[in-house]
Order: sequence, then C-alpha cells, then structure tokens
Amino acid sequence: MSEAIFPGGSKKRVTRAGDAVRSGTPSPDDLAVIEEWRAAHRPVLNTFQAILRGRLRGRNVIVAQRHKRKNTIFDKLTRLPGMQLARMDDVAGCRLIFRNIKDLSRFRKEFHNAPFNHKMRNDPDKYDYIVCPKRTGYRGIHDVYEYDVKSNSGRALKGLYIEIQYRTLVQHAWATAVEVVGFITESQPKFEKGDGRYHQAMAYASEILARAHERLNGPFPELTDRILLQEFLALDRELGLMQTLRGLNQAKREISAKKNSILIFNSNGQLEVRSFRDATDALRELFELEKAMPESDIVLVRADSSEDVRTAFRNYFNDAQEFVRLMDSACAKLSGH
Repeated sequence: MSEAIFPGGSKKRVTRAGDAVRSGTPSPDDLAVIEEWRAAHRPVLNTFQAILRGRLRGRNVIVAQRHKRKNTIFDKLTRLPGMQLARMDDVAGCRLIFRNIKDLSRFRKEFHNAPFNHKMRNDPDKYDYIVCPKRTGYRGIHDVYEYDVKSNSGRALKGLYIEIQYRTLVQHAWATAVEVVGFITESQPKFEKGDGRYHQAMAYASEILARAHERLNGPFPELTDRILLQEFLALDRELGLMQTLRGLNQAKREISAKKNSILIFNSNGQLEVRSFRDATDALRELFELEKAMPESDIVLVRADSSEDVRTAFRNYFNDAQEFVRLMDSACAKLSGH
C-alpha cells in the first residue's frame, strides 16, 4: 500500500501526531490528522459489523460497535509511552455479547475457520482473558484484524486495525459495573487508578461471578470460596459499593429507533442522547462535540435496537443492576445459602 494515501497522510504522520499529543504539544494540524485517521475507521467498522451480523443471524447474540473516544485514545498514549498511534488496534471495535461460554467459543471457532479476506493479527490465545483473566478481573476475548480491500475506492483503508470483543452476559455485567464505578467515584478500577480497595473489590467480584455462574476462575483461583467471600464482603462494608450500585437510577431517556446514537456523559453527571439516521452526520457531530465539550465523556455507538444499545453500553446509563443481581445470586450460591 502506498503510504501517501493512508488516512492522515501516512502511518508515520499519524504516529508523529500521537507523539505530539503525548508530549502535550499537538498542533492544529496534528489534531486534524488524528481526526481524519479516526474517521477513516468508520467504513471499516460498518464492514465488520455487517459481516458479523450476517454470520450471527438467527442466534441470540448482541452485536454493537463503537469508536474509541478521543480522550480515551489520548489517555492511552499517556499510559503507554511506547504506543505508536498508527498501530493502536482498538480505535474501532465490534462487541459481541453471548448468552454463555459455549455459544461464544463455538462461534469464535467457526469465525476463525471461515474464509475471510481480512487478516487476524494475533495468535488465537494471545488475548484470551477468559482462560487467563487480567489481574483487574477483566474476562473476555479480543481478536485484532487488519482490514484488507481490493477496490481502488477503499484502498486508503487497507491496513487499518479493528478489534472484535467477545464476552458473555456475565462478563459484560462485570465490565459494565467497573465502568460505572469509574464514573461515580474518584477511582478507575479498569486502569488500577485511585483507591486500591475498589480495584481489589471488583477483582474479587470477578472471581465470584466466574465461579458461581460459569464454573470458571477469575484472578484468584487459589482462594477458597469462604475466604473469597469474606475478603469481598469486608471491602464492601468499608466502601458501601453494592449499596451505591443498588441505588443508582437507570436513565429514563428513550433512545431513538435511529441506529446511530451519541451518548454524552456531562461533567454534572447527566446523560444526554443524540440520535442520527445517517452515520456520516453522526460522526461529524461527534467530532464537533468533542471540540466543544472537552470535559465530557462522549461516544458514538451503533446497534440494532435501543435495547441493544442499552445492553451493550449500560455504563453510560449508570446501570449496574444486572451486576448487582448476578452478585447477589453468586454470593448466595458460594456461601451455600
């Protein structure tokens, strides 16, 4: 592929723009390069989600897609000094949420074995966080694909990366709760920032859910059920975590039937939803909002229905009710009550 037609000018130019962001000295041209590069992932996302929806037709699986938020990209550049922006592989992502491990594993194996133009960049076991959970408690599987296209019109997109996330409903409930905790406290368990008690409590919760609902292990396989529950409940008494999550009000706002929704989590804690029928209009509005509201958490999402949007992105609705329900039943099961 000619570097001259790569979105943003070239891979080197995109990486230089990312380096400027990391050093705190991005020029207007650097930011324009990054926006062009981010926007170019949209047709890649659309292609993959169409393929995935086609292959999942008739199965009870939620398919959603999302653009990585600009602030999240910039934060990742800061956290990972060696990261080259042009090689960041999760700027565009499709999330698949399955009812159980069996369905997840079966489909992923089928997908790997099916004829496919786009190249998987990772070894199948590299990002399997179900077999090898992260120490934060994160469980799920990621695959990274490199987009390939033969047509002249799409040639500039060749070489862009996209990530496919595989989760079960149980794993997704935990991941959603972690995001919610990040919104409502000064801590970020997802990145192990802030009060370490929140990180530890959510990691214990992951182990509890894995054992009780999926007959698997999380990050603490060495603990007995009794010790695991004692450790979690002791932290919960200190933090009031479960009580806080129980008390959150789910957002009442209805999402439009239009499939492209921008979710805006304002600094005052309010959620605003803007919906668009046209994906290009939505992407244009996303970039304008990011400029106008740099302190807000803004994301563009797409799913088949408003309920699918709510399920796939519950964290934006401060909705941890499924996590609470699963934890209640898991604690009862492991305690024998």
